[in-house]
Amino acid sequence: MGARQHDPGWPSMVQRRDGRSAPFDPERIETAIGRAARETGHPDTAVAAKVTRAVADELGRRAPGRPVTVEQIQDVVETQLSAAGFDDIARAYIIFRQQRAELRTAKRLLGVRDELKLSLAAVTVLGERYLLRDDRGRPAESTGEMMDRVAAFVAGAEDAYRAGSSAQWTERFSALLRGLQFLPNSPTLMNAGTPLGLLSGCVVLPLEDSLRSIFTTLGHTAEIHQAGGGTGYAFSQLRPAGEAVGSGGRASGPVPFLRLFDTAAEVVQLGGRRRGACMAVLDVSHPDIFDFIAAKSGTPAGLSHFNLSVGVTDAFMRAVARGGRHRLVNPRTGRIVSEVPAVEVFSAICEAAHRCGDPGLLFLDAINRANPMPDAGRIEATNPCGEVPLLPYESCNLGSVNLAQMNRGGRVDWDRLTEVVELGVRFLDDVIDVNAYPFPELDEASRATRKIGLGVMGLAELLATLGIPYDSAQGVRLAGRIAGHIQRTAHTVSARLAETRGAFPAFGRSRFAGTVPMRHAQLTSIAPTGTISLIAGTTAGIEPMFAIAYTRAILGRHLLEVNPYFDRLTRDRGLYHDELFTEIAQRGVVRGYHRIPAEIQSAFPTAGEIAPEWHLRMQAAVQRHVDAAVSKTVNLPAAATVDDVRVIYRGAWRAKVKGITVYRYGSREGQVLSFASPEPGVPHVDTSFAGGCVNRVCEF
Repeated sequence: MGARQHDPGWPSMVQRRDGRSAPFDPERIETAIGRAARETGHPDTAVAAKVTRAVADELGRRAPGRPVTVEQIQDVVETQLSAAGFDDIARAYIIFRQQRAELRTAKRLLGVRDELKLSLAAVTVLGERYLLRDDRGRPAESTGEMMDRVAAFVAGAEDAYRAGSSAQWTERFSALLRGLQFLPNSPTLMNAGTPLGLLSGCVVLPLEDSLRSIFTTLGHTAEIHQAGGGTGYAFSQLRPAGEAVGSGGRASGPVPFLRLFDTAAEVVQLGGRRRGACMAVLDVSHPDIFDFIAAKSGTPAGLSHFNLSVGVTDAFMRAVARGGRHRLVNPRTGRIVSEVPAVEVFSAICEAAHRCGDPGLLFLDAINRANPMPDAGRIEATNPCGEVPLLPYESCNLGSVNLAQMNRGGRVDWDRLTEVVELGVRFLDDVIDVNAYPFPELDEASRATRKIGLGVMGLAELLATLGIPYDSAQGVRLAGRIAGHIQRTAHTVSARLAETRGAFPAFGRSRFAGTVPMRHAQLTSIAPTGTISLIAGTTAGIEPMFAIAYTRAILGRHLLEVNPYFDRLTRDRGLYHDELFTEIAQRGVVRGYHRIPAEIQSAFPTAGEIAPEWHLRMQAAVQRHVDAAVSKTVNLPAAATVDDVRVIYRGAWRAKVKGITVYRYGSREGQVLSFASPEPGVPHVDTSFAGGCVNRVCEF
């Protein structure tokens, strides 16, 4: 717009639809016209600039010295485009305007005020589960007000440290959240400033070999699930089925108790706001290991609230490789019950994973080599999706940086990434202080080590915007570089916070003792991000895209959704036509689609197109720069074999990741992304689908 951007004859203010006022910004008009122009094959930026000047001049004549409304601006844009002879651009602009109007109408039907301009799917989930409600059950806050509530409550911790007022940090945190550059885990969004008060995403709870311990943990589980948190357990200490007990009866073994916990999760869910998510781990040496392996793939199946993982050691994996034998040991007595070929156990694991996606593997030795508190005990369990191995009663306090917003001019904006990481670490540190733990053991364990899990979402979208294929050496290298930058920055911030706030209380007993004091025993973790990536409008965690276009059932209609960046790119490149997205939805993919240029095809692979070794290479590259673990799924086509699973599981151990999960398309009923029919077919997703939770129960 040049020197005329501040022409005194133009309006100075715009009245928004929500009643608020904002400065008149002609660049926003020019951007909208430019996008419609490019969509219709007019790449010349002078067109948009010329029409925008005409629009601003006309608005100034119609409302001299008075604010203009958004609707008035859009009406004038249409008339000026037509007057200038750009009827095709006007039609594209009108269609876009109609689509936005339909979206606003749908949000009103949901009763949600959305000044953040989120997707309809995001608003649907927020309205159902996250926004505060009035006495009549209607949403009582807008999407932006939710972010403000969370920011203000968390920033309340700042007053205790005299590092600026909480009001100053509220403003900074709110801008961060409203900008969708960083979001905390779901319980923080749900519960901050409410009577529930639990902000942690999940906890690991102990299970000892006694009814008192089991049912105490079951009660604690109900409290955690009621507040929206997830739970993880090691069932490895429970005596095997059939062993005599003091009452004269026989022990049930871990699997029946596992089903008890699953039933309890279902009951609590019926009165709660979100699905209970749990992780059950059993050591590979437990005598009931074969029953555990088959618990979700045999009859009866069920366990819909649980993910299963077998805890394996390096010794077990070496025995598999050399054809050795494996001992099954009674955990109560320490006696060897039997010896079996290690490969027999491993094959049972791979066959079950091929059938239904469970169990995954946890590599316990790799996990414990990174255990920051080895004197406190051996880590045996993780949170529901495996990204945070924890000791009993420790909690996950998670948040994720939106990498999709870290592209500046076709390059990673490292400075902005640093700023967001610094704010994210501080935010999560404050979360620990304002968190309301439902029982004292959680409070004590969480404060002793102050573990946080700063992760990412939007990696696949960032790579696509940079034109880098996810399944390429360049993509893997960049992902590792980003993870390393985040880890280094987070550790620097933690050391800086320790100078003013003190090191975590257990620092002197940690493996860091004698080094630079740290505020946190653990800082980084890669979560699946579930609903927070849906809210942010980006891809989940470090997962690839699962489909470029799909339909989602909302408000009784099947609405076609397209990856937002792919949508913008095709319109900006003049590739858009009315049937484009329907044709892509029929295919589910763009690779091999002749109407899309090769470089765009390359940058938009879907999970099913990516060879398993690239999934694993990506996970391993990121894991090398992550304190905790990485939640990542190796997606397999329906035709994949059990041998394919064997190769992946053994490769994961050699790659030194901390856990591994596979999912073969179609191997589980009710998966949240599915095709309506055999090829070709339109992918359908459920309301909550965000691209990262196809196979497992994961955090919403």
